[in-house]
Amino acid sequence: MLTPGWTSYHEHIQYQTYDVTDLLQSGDNAVGAYLGDGWYRGNLGWGGNRNVYGRKLALLAEIRVQYENGDSEIIGTDDSWRCSTGPLLMSDIYNGETYDARLKRDDWAESGFDDSDWKSVTVQAFPKDNLIAPVGPPIRKIEEIKPIDILVTPAGDTVVDMGQNMVGWVRLRVQGQAGQTVTLRHAEVLDKAGNFYTENLRSADQTNCYTLNGEGVEIYEPRFTFQGFRYVAVDDYPGDLTLEAITGVVVHSDIAPTGSFECSNDMLNQLQHNIQWGLKGNFLDVPTDCPQRDDDWDGPVTRKCLRAQPALMPMSPDFTTSGLRI
Repeated sequence: MLTPGWTSYHEHIQYQTYDVTDLLQSGDNAVGAYLGDGWYRGNLGWGGNRNVYGRKLALLAEIRVQYENGDSEIIGTDDSWRCSTGPLLMSDIYNGETYDARLKRDDWAESGFDDSDWKSVTVQAFPKDNLIAPVGPPIRKIEEIKPIDILVTPAGDTVVDMGQNMVGWVRLRVQGQAGQTVTLRHAEVLDKAGNFYTENLRSADQTNCYTLNGEGVEIYEPRFTFQGFRYVAVDDYPGDLTLEAITGVVVHSDIAPTGSFECSNDMLNQLQHNIQWGLKGNFLDVPTDCPQRDDDWDGPVTRKCLRAQPALMPMSPDFTTSGLRI
């Protein structure tokens, strides 16, 4: 998940390798990729920093084919690729995602897809002598948590209690009419009055917005963001919100425990539990200090959920996410 991880992109860029043999099928094949801002050009650090390492997104990829007769072939990224925007309208590590399922095409990365209205890509002259293999374990979905309660705060917010402060995201299960938008806001605590508390997030939104396509039961998980939270405020959910509609997906580097500790003192055991979850929440490729976000900047919040119409959207360097295919 969330590859490549955060690094000094001017100095080195990590590449990932995958065995795709089992994904091949007889006849024509296609490959597609999502691009997101991530640590490279999204909001990062303090002072409203964006585009810290660059302004343009790019994909560098190759498929190495080894044939049974000993021959080999390399199929790489070049100007024959095509690109377009998709249902993921906005993504940001700090601020969350906006996803419009009405714009989703399940077959966009398949060989029979008609990409005649997609645009040509531009080949960029990025240096390639700084490519390195990953230096640590990959980020994965490690475990899932079911919520323990749904409550209505004194301020009127409908809030799901996950029962555990966690880092990752929520998997949403929803059914409703096309065009309805469900908003998921994330927080670590409630205030003294029992209301949803986000002041410690400062400028970070930690908000995911999902617009339904109206095609039966829909499942949504974000792709290019993660949140630190225990509580999830759910706005505009169609029908009655139940515990089954929300699943917490815990995400962190795939690090293996090397030992365990347990004693007869319940408070010490709780302290050990807190230490372990603190480590889980702060190992996402690189060690972090506050996965719930922004402890440094008092900038303004300017977040708004987008409700796009299901029409082809023009390409622009300012679009967060694009689909690429060959």
